[in-house]
Amino acid sequence: MKILITGGTGLIGSAFMRAFTQEDFTCLTRSPESAKRLLPPNVKLLSSLSQLANLDEFDAVINLAGEGLFAKRWSEQQKTEICQSRWEITEQLVNLFAQSKNPPKVFLSGSAIGVYGNNGAHSLSEDSLLTKDDFSAQLCQRWEQIALTASAYTRVVLLRTGIVLSPQGGALAQMLPAFRFGCGGRMGDGEQFMSWIHYQDHINTMHYLLHQQDIAGAVNLVAPIPVTNRVFTQTLARTLNRPALLPLPKQLLKLLFGEAACLVLDSQKVVPQKLLSNGFQFQFENLAAALVQLTATPRQKGD
Repeated sequence: MKILITGGTGLIGSAFMRAFTQEDFTCLTRSPESAKRLLPPNVKLLSSLSQLANLDEFDAVINLAGEGLFAKRWSEQQKTEICQSRWEITEQLVNLFAQSKNPPKVFLSGSAIGVYGNNGAHSLSEDSLLTKDDFSAQLCQRWEQIALTASAYTRVVLLRTGIVLSPQGGALAQMLPAFRFGCGGRMGDGEQFMSWIHYQDHINTMHYLLHQQDIAGAVNLVAPIPVTNRVFTQTLARTLNRPALLPLPKQLLKLLFGEAACLVLDSQKVVPQKLLSNGFQFQFENLAAALVQLTATPRQKGD
């Protein structure tokens, strides 16, 4: 399968291309030299979508591009950059679908469980109502709306990604040093739900969705059993045989991260209803088993 992928040098994109080397990848990247060092040697590199007149040569498109949410403090300028880095490239891809005589059969476009907003302990499936009460929800909802305009040309799947667990990057990699020194603890009151997914299940889900022709629209990419932050931090500490006695108070998190503190304080209890209904088999349904595997795996390049 010939696949065009954006955001391919990030945690998920690079893991996906390393895992499924049988596919023929073309990766859009602003830094080709860095991408050459990070990605498998058979990946073709593209520096700009303007180099393409259409998408006729591809069987699928995976859109993962976007400025990191924790890259900088959320000033109004940074929030604009976060939005435009997702919205503009998605619009460009939709335009290329429209210009194609033989468009790719599927478009996997990034999103996140932030689309649901802060919902406490309410279970959220793909059919749950969406609100626009915060920046993350507005960001993701607009991102999805743009991607769905490609439905006139292809099957569109919206990847509503949860907290991806990997020792190579993301939330777990940031938490591990403190927890290994016994300096970890809950965030805020710890009652907010964390809907997580092992990175291997995430990339396997993406590959499954490329080929599962009867699945379209929003898909929650989370493990079946979400946990509260308190349970998550206690489980991580127990896995590492360390205490978890140093909580991060809500006010300190807001001082450190500003408005972006909502990313660790808001609660989204999300279930992967569409994946479960279609019979997808998760390798890691249980957090404890996932953390044991992730913290025991040697952190080697190419893992």
